[in-house]
Amino acid sequence: MKTDANILVLLIEDDMDIAETVSDFLTLEGIECDHAYDGETGLRMASGGHYDVILLDVMLPFRDGVSVCKALRDKGLDTPVLMLTARDTLDDKLTGFRAGADDYLIKPFALEELVIRTRVLSRRRSGEIKRFRLADLEIDFTEKTIRRGTTFIRVPPTGWTILEILAQNSPKLVSRNRLEMALWGGEPPDTNALKVHLYKLRQKLDRPFSRSLIHTVPNQGTALREED
Repeated sequence: MKTDANILVLLIEDDMDIAETVSDFLTLEGIECDHAYDGETGLRMASGGHYDVILLDVMLPFRDGVSVCKALRDKGLDTPVLMLTARDTLDDKLTGFRAGADDYLIKPFALEELVIRTRVLSRRRSGEIKRFRLADLEIDFTEKTIRRGTTFIRVPPTGWTILEILAQNSPKLVSRNRLEMALWGGEPPDTNALKVHLYKLRQKLDRPFSRSLIHTVPNQGTALREED
């Protein structure tokens, strides 16, 4: 289970006073916080996929928060997003949720409530991921399609489940135990079952192409990412 000590948050907020107050309070609560002043910078920083939660203001210079959130979801980023805004109408909230936000907090808010919501969101990935892109690979989770370049790839249900988990955690390593829990509830049919399914997935996803995207680190796990 994730602890506060290793929660990393990105705050995208153009009001420097608010940003400093929020960042200082999160730090005091043991939550690490990076800051972006505008929407374009925030989108660039968030696109790396290294953050556990994104705290996203709606009104931002260069690119508004709704646009940033939608762009992240279109990229396939499933990092939980908590929208921060003074707009409190139902339509405003629905607009944020349609863009892929996971939660909504109205300004002014209590810092203690922000911390609680951040901790809750850090324990899960967003269910709003729709599309994942890496190099020439594109996965559409709505249509359940996989494509590398111009080639569409079909995989069996087990391969799809593995690929979905790897994509949702990319570029991080996913442990063998986590994959086995997702596939068989932690009780695989035999000790080599996961290895066999990963091999079959590589045959479909990597072998016909010049670059491999599925990488296994012995005794650590498997990741979907470009080679270092």
